[in-house]
Amino acid sequence: MNATQVLVLNSGSSSLKYQLLDMPEGRRLATGLVERIGEEGPGRLVHTPAEGERRERELPLPDHAAALRAAGDELAADGLGLDSPGLAAVGHRVVHGGRTFTEPTVVDERVLAEIERLVPLAPLHNPANLAGIRTALAINPDVPQVAVFDTAFHTTIPDHAACYAIDAEVAAEHRVRRYGFHGTSHAFVSRRTAELLGRRPEEVNVITLHLGNGASAAAVAGGRCVDTSMGLTPLQGLVMGTRSGDIDPAVVFHLSRVAGMSVAEIDELLNSHSGLRGLCGDNDMREVVRRMDAGDERARLAFDVYIHRLRSYLGAYFAVLGRVDAVAFTAGVGENATRVRTAAVAGLDALGLAVDERLNTAADRGPRLISPEYARVAVAVVPTDEELEIATQAFALVNA
Repeated sequence: MNATQVLVLNSGSSSLKYQLLDMPEGRRLATGLVERIGEEGPGRLVHTPAEGERRERELPLPDHAAALRAAGDELAADGLGLDSPGLAAVGHRVVHGGRTFTEPTVVDERVLAEIERLVPLAPLHNPANLAGIRTALAINPDVPQVAVFDTAFHTTIPDHAACYAIDAEVAAEHRVRRYGFHGTSHAFVSRRTAELLGRRPEEVNVITLHLGNGASAAAVAGGRCVDTSMGLTPLQGLVMGTRSGDIDPAVVFHLSRVAGMSVAEIDELLNSHSGLRGLCGDNDMREVVRRMDAGDERARLAFDVYIHRLRSYLGAYFAVLGRVDAVAFTAGVGENATRVRTAAVAGLDALGLAVDERLNTAADRGPRLISPEYARVAVAVVPTDEELEIATQAFALVNA
């Protein structure tokens, strides 16, 4: 029997998301979430097979090993265990691959050591990603473990776009440059947008807008990323749910001198108490729009700041690309917030952008164009599927 299944793992600090897909069709066999790993009290597991009812239970989850074994038990109950001969690979989302990893990579000791070395660049994410890989290796060392890196799609960004204008020796010593994130999503969405236009990715220039609680933009020329809004960390760029996005770096010094805030406090402020939450107290765009429509001025300002930053990046990436064939909205806000899409392109007719409100507000949830036929630049909504992208890359690698 040929192995065609790929288990995709996304390990967070206290959670484990998983999906089992049958490739190359990408058919989902099961999905699940294990949360409250390593926390006081019982953990929680939710498992949903493609055929059958959703199952939920509480159980002790002292570490990621216990979480993955519990997920494996649920899969085994559906005849899809981690020791199944049908399992071709386990694909792992790894947030930071630095400049080392430019493509999906089969994990060995050297790869593990390099991901460990990159922990200072992603201290909240890479350790959890490593825990998931090591646990999966221990459970089934005979199945290839494939690391798929969020940063890999952005390694094609030219140096003039990736370098910060600081002392070059300091930057080199401490690996300070623009890396970008959400690369798996930007890769998937840019390729699907080209398909939606009936063209090959190499023929199309796309601006992809991944708008979720975290948000980023990317300029993709012929299938290759040439610029992106996130930088050394996911803090740079667009206004997000709780992150500030672009900010004068001297704000940090000002808050230290004038407010007496520590580096840790400013870090917490900019990452967790800024963005939409900082501006109006809510980081859910649905609530922001509801409050705005009810006359709440703080919510109105938050929405306007969010849109202003988004439009600024849209314009900048038109300049970067020279020719734009499509703008694609994706992720939770991008796929569902019709008001955001309308406001983002309003008045940009000179750039060839327009939205047909009938198409924009339609109930369709699949990949679709929402621009009128006369628009020079297509505006698309393309649901992202990072798990399918990870499975696709992992399956292609182990079958190369």
